[in-house]
Amino acid sequence: MRQGFFITFEGLDGSGKTTQLRRLQASLEAAGRHVVSTRQPGGTPLGDRVRNLLVSSRSEAEVGAIDASAEMALMFADRAQSLAQVIRPALEARSVVLCDRYTDSSEAYQGAGRELGPERILAMHEAVCGGFWPELTVLLLPPLESSLARARRRNERNARMKGTDEGRFEREGDGFYRRVYEQYETIARRDAQRVFLVADEAPIEVIADKILAETQRRLDAKAS
Repeated sequence: MRQGFFITFEGLDGSGKTTQLRRLQASLEAAGRHVVSTRQPGGTPLGDRVRNLLVSSRSEAEVGAIDASAEMALMFADRAQSLAQVIRPALEARSVVLCDRYTDSSEAYQGAGRELGPERILAMHEAVCGGFWPELTVLLLPPLESSLARARRRNERNARMKGTDEGRFEREGDGFYRRVYEQYETIARRDAQRVFLVADEAPIEVIADKILAETQRRLDAKAS
């Protein structure tokens, strides 16, 4: 049985989720909590290999076009390893676990974006993850166009300055991202108890304060 607290961050690339995850981690650690942060895909040796394959713009030149079902299966292989190697042990040690993406991403990107269907993703989650869900999901959903523009600028900057290229998904067209965005909206409505939706473009500090307040409310409720 888990003893810690599991929080995931969701949204399109460029939504600010990684920035907000880091801010929340800093705030919680300053308050004396032990925090473990990870990401999906990635966060384990196996996951980092899967990440390089799935998000690099160069990968398909090496392995050929990645079938949508293969992409989904690789995402869940990464997720299973992350649960076994990082998330569950940290929760058992009473840590707060912050994870950049989880199954909601697969439902949005592979289920809706790749049009595999959300039902198929949720069935995979049940089979592979045993229906293991976070206690809180922070969903950052600013306007679609601004998120995409920021993500593409970031990838271009990283490719130029660091030699990294994680733009495989950003090459998709507007229809793909509209489906992803709308599925995130569906998830927020369907799982309103779990999902804390931030759908505006307030300053970073204002959003960080909102997320910290909601996190503290949930932590206090669990402790009471």
